[in-house]
Amino acid sequence: MTDILLHAYTPLVVWIGLGVVLLRFLPVSLPRLIGRGLYWVGLPIQIFALAHQTNFSHLTVLAPVYTLIILAVGLVAGWLGQRCLGQAWLPWSKVQSGLGNLLEKSAPFQPSPLTNLDRQGSFILSAMLGNTGLVGIAIVSTLVSPENLVWAIVYTVTQNIFGSFGLGVFVASTFGRPLASRWHHLWDLLTVPTLWGFGLGWLSQRFSFAAPVDAVLAQSVWVVIAISFILTGMRLSQLAGWQSLQIGLLPGLIKVLLLPIVMGLITTATGLTGEPRLALVLMAGMPTAFAALILAEEYDLDRQLPTSAIALSTIGILLLLPLWLWVFG
Repeated sequence: MTDILLHAYTPLVVWIGLGVVLLRFLPVSLPRLIGRGLYWVGLPIQIFALAHQTNFSHLTVLAPVYTLIILAVGLVAGWLGQRCLGQAWLPWSKVQSGLGNLLEKSAPFQPSPLTNLDRQGSFILSAMLGNTGLVGIAIVSTLVSPENLVWAIVYTVTQNIFGSFGLGVFVASTFGRPLASRWHHLWDLLTVPTLWGFGLGWLSQRFSFAAPVDAVLAQSVWVVIAISFILTGMRLSQLAGWQSLQIGLLPGLIKVLLLPIVMGLITTATGLTGEPRLALVLMAGMPTAFAALILAEEYDLDRQLPTSAIALSTIGILLLLPLWLWVFG
């Protein structure tokens, strides 16, 4: 187990640490530029490469259905969660106050209810979207056989297309541009560069690229992942202790605790067992996705909340992974 976690989290720690250090010597406006660059250039190239190089002919049909259900559960749970905090829900405020005083006794802790649309949108994205691309595939590939890894691959593709850059863009546009019309939100959805990248990559499967081109596309996937980690490190370095981290606690718990439990219950109730069930449960419980931060950068949502959720949910998966292996393995 230690070797698995070390293999999965070494690049995460290295690149995020580099981002923390770099921002001390670079302009504070750089994270915003990196986020927009990833949205318009980096991620579309990454998805194009994955769509071009992935054989979709043998993908299982049920995996996308389970993925869409979990995305819907994350959306509803995120919406309910931000509504509760927006109304200063008393029981949760007491829990937060207790945790804040426990971790930071030197300073009085004040709960931060979600009263702004930009923070509400970031809350929903952080609760709904998971880091299935690098962390998810890296962990699941070491725990299931190659023939069952396809369940995790389908989960990743489905979440990226219908979740991160489908429903996620609609949520980000709705909360980030509240005065815009419905047609404007629909236009934001139809012009998502990543969706076009997937479509072009899928259509290009009938063509064979030169070997150097394929090599560059393959490497671009990891370059984009590294830059995403660096961006997260830059945003983490701008957090101000527990008072900044606490806003990501609830969406992080929804992501790494509630969603995998729901996935486990649904798959078990429908007769799915063994490695396919384990793969889907693990993917549902992956930490908050970097896409939540990238969408926050592009649509001018709150950046602290997804950054906090990424940090706390990453710690959470380290603690919960043995539990999922014991219950569903």
